[in-house]
Amino acid sequence: MNVLLIGDDSMIVDAMIDKFNKDNHRIYWLTGRKEKGISRKHVFEKYQFLYTDGNMKDIIESAAPDVILFMGAYDTNFDWRYNGQAEALRYTTSMVNLLSAYSMYGRGRFIYLSSQEVYDSSFANDIPETTAVSPRGFKAPAVSQGEGLCINYREIQGTDTVILRLDNIYHIPRKGQEIGSPCFEMCLEALKTGRISANRRKKFSMLYLNDAVELIYKVVMSEETAQPCYHISSMEEIDEFWLAELIGKKLGSGITISDHSAGEGRRRILDGRRFEEEFGQKIFHHYEEGVEKVVQFMKRYSETFIKDEEAGGGWSGKLRHNVKVIFKNAIPFIESIAGFAVFFWLDSHTVGSQYFDKLDFFLLYVLLFAIVHGQQQAIFSALLAAIGYWFRQSYDRSGYEVLLDYSTYVWMAQLFIVGMAVGYMRDHLRHVTDDKEEEIRYLYEKIEGIAVINDSNVRIKQNFETQLVNQRDSLGKIYEITSRLERYAPEEVLFYAAQMLGQLMDSKDVAIYLVANESYARLFSATSADARKLGNSIRYDAMEEMYGELRAGHVYINKEMNDKFPLVASAVYSDGQMQLILMLWGIPWQRMTLAETNRLTIIGTLIQNATVRASHYLENLRNQRYMEGTDVMTESAFSQLVHAFFEAKRKGLTECALLEVVTGDRSCDQAAAVLGDNIRSSDYIGVLEDGRLYVLLSNTDAENAKMVRERFARSGYESLLKEEAV
Repeated sequence: MNVLLIGDDSMIVDAMIDKFNKDNHRIYWLTGRKEKGISRKHVFEKYQFLYTDGNMKDIIESAAPDVILFMGAYDTNFDWRYNGQAEALRYTTSMVNLLSAYSMYGRGRFIYLSSQEVYDSSFANDIPETTAVSPRGFKAPAVSQGEGLCINYREIQGTDTVILRLDNIYHIPRKGQEIGSPCFEMCLEALKTGRISANRRKKFSMLYLNDAVELIYKVVMSEETAQPCYHISSMEEIDEFWLAELIGKKLGSGITISDHSAGEGRRRILDGRRFEEEFGQKIFHHYEEGVEKVVQFMKRYSETFIKDEEAGGGWSGKLRHNVKVIFKNAIPFIESIAGFAVFFWLDSHTVGSQYFDKLDFFLLYVLLFAIVHGQQQAIFSALLAAIGYWFRQSYDRSGYEVLLDYSTYVWMAQLFIVGMAVGYMRDHLRHVTDDKEEEIRYLYEKIEGIAVINDSNVRIKQNFETQLVNQRDSLGKIYEITSRLERYAPEEVLFYAAQMLGQLMDSKDVAIYLVANESYARLFSATSADARKLGNSIRYDAMEEMYGELRAGHVYINKEMNDKFPLVASAVYSDGQMQLILMLWGIPWQRMTLAETNRLTIIGTLIQNATVRASHYLENLRNQRYMEGTDVMTESAFSQLVHAFFEAKRKGLTECALLEVVTGDRSCDQAAAVLGDNIRSSDYIGVLEDGRLYVLLSNTDAENAKMVRERFARSGYESLLKEEAV
C-alpha cells in the first residue's frame, strides 16, 4: 500500500514511518518546507514543497497514495506561540489546497489528525464525537476549521475523509525540543524550579504516542469507516496533582508539589467508545510506564531542556550563568588591558634607544587589537593608549602642559583614525568572509541536495526498471509466465492455462470453456466456485452481447455489470474457428480499461499458441493414442490423461469422475461402441493397465456421475465410481 505522510519532521512522523515500514508499505513524505531537512532511509520519496504549492495535485498523483495521513494539529510546520493569527490563516489555506488536490486525485483515504484542543469547556462526562466543538485562541479554531473542511468534502464530494481527535498525546521528546503535553510541561517545571504546581480539580486523560500510532494504523488499514470522526483516547482519568506526584516520585527527592487547587473544576476527556466498538482498542502503555520513560529521558538530558540560570531555580545556577556571560564578554577587554601593560612597558624601557626611539609602541598596540578584535576594541585600546601617552609625557612636564599641547591631540587623532579605520576594515572583511563562507556552505548544501536527489532518482529509476521487467503489464513478464505452459504435457495445458491467466490478470475467478459446436461450449477448467457459476455447459450464441464482441475478435467488457455474464471475456481462434472462451470475474471496475483488454488479447494469443500446439500434437499422434478402428484410448495415453485430470482436480482446477465399466463376456470394442452414444464429446473412453474399460467424465462430480451410470445401466452395462485414479 502507498502511504503519503504530510507533516514536518517530528516524533509522530518518525513513529508513523517506523510503523508503516515494519508492515512493508511504501512511504512518501511531504514535508511542507522548501528547505532541505533530515532524510529518512525508509521513505521511498520525499517531497519538499509548501502546502500552498500550485503543483500539489501533481505531487499527490505522483505518489498515487492509497492513504493520505495529514498531521494537522501535530504538524510542527506551524508555530502557534508568536504570530497565531498569521499561522491560523496559513493553516486554513494549506488545508484547502491539500483537500482540493486530494479531491481532484479522486481516490484513497484522507486522514486528518485533530486534538482535544477543539474543546475548551469543562464536561462532567466523557466527550462523544457528536458534541459541538468550543475552540478558543488561534490554533484551536484553525484545527476546528480543518475538521469542518474534511466533513464538507466528505458530504458534498463523497471523498473518504476521516477525522481522528487524539487526547493529550505524550511521548519521549527529542533533546532540547519542547512539546505541548501536561507531562512534559510538569517535568520541565520540576527541572527548572524544583517544584511542580498542580490543580486537583483539573482532570484529563493522556495517550502515549506508541499506542496512538497503533490505533491510527487500524483506521489506515480498515476497508471502510462508518463515521467521519473518531475520538482516540485512553479514557484513563488523571488529575494534575496525581500526575505531579507521579513525576516527583520518578524524579526522586528534592521535588516539592504546590497544590493550587482553587476555583471551579475542569474536566476534559474524549470518549473513545465509538472507535473501540468499530476497530477494537488495547492500551499498552499506562501512566506509570509512559510517564517514567518521559521523566527518565528528560532527567538524563536535562541540560538540553533548561538554561543555567533556570537550573533548579536557585541563586547558584543564576550566579554560574551570570559569571559565564560576564567572563565571555570581558575576555577581549582583559586581553586589551594585558596588551596595554606589555606595550606600555616596552615604550617606557626603549626611551633613548637608537633602534626603537622612533617606534610608536602605542600605535602598534592599537593596530594589533584593531586587526584582531575589530573596531570596538580599536576604540578601547586607543583610549588606553591615550591615557598611557599622557602618563608618559607627564614624566618630563606637568599634566596640564601636556593637555595644552596641540601635538597631543594631533597624535590622539591619528591614533583613533588609524585604529578605527583598521578596525572597520577588519569588521568589513570579517563580514565579507562570513558571507562567502555562508554562500559556500549554501552551495555545498545545494550540491548535497542534488546528490540526494540524484541518488533518489537512481533508486526510482532502478525500481521502475525492475517494475518494467516484473510487473504484470510487461510483455517480458507475460511471456515468461505463459511460456511455462510449454513445460506441461499436452493433456495438462488447458488446466494450467486457467491458472496462468488468473495470475497475469490478477483475478482469482477464471474459467476456460471449450467450444463444442457453433452453439455450445463446455467448461474445461476453472479456478474457483464463482468461475463455475455459468454452469458446465453454456449456449454462447444466446449471449448476444458477449457473442457479438467475441465474433468480431474483440474483448468483451461487461459494462452493465450483468451477473449473467462474466466481467471480461475473450475468445481464442484456430484456423478461423473459435476454439476457447476465456472468462474472468473479480476484476475491479477501475481496471476494466483499454489497457486490460490489450493485455488479455496478448495473453490469449500466447495461450492460443500453447493450446493449438498441444492439440496438433495430440492429433498427429491419434493413431498411437487410440486402438485401431475405435474411439478407445490405449493404456499409455489414457493413463496419462487420467493422471492429468485428477492432478488438476486436486489443485481445484476442474471436476472429473472415473467410471469402471463391467463388460462381462463382451469385448471392450463392443462396450465402447454402445457407451459412446451415452457420453459427451468432451468425455473419454480407454483402458488401463488392469485391462478393464474405463470412462473419464470431464467437469462432472460424483453426484452428476450417477445420471451417467444410470444411462449406462439402461444400455446394459453396470459401472463403478472410482474415487481416485487407478
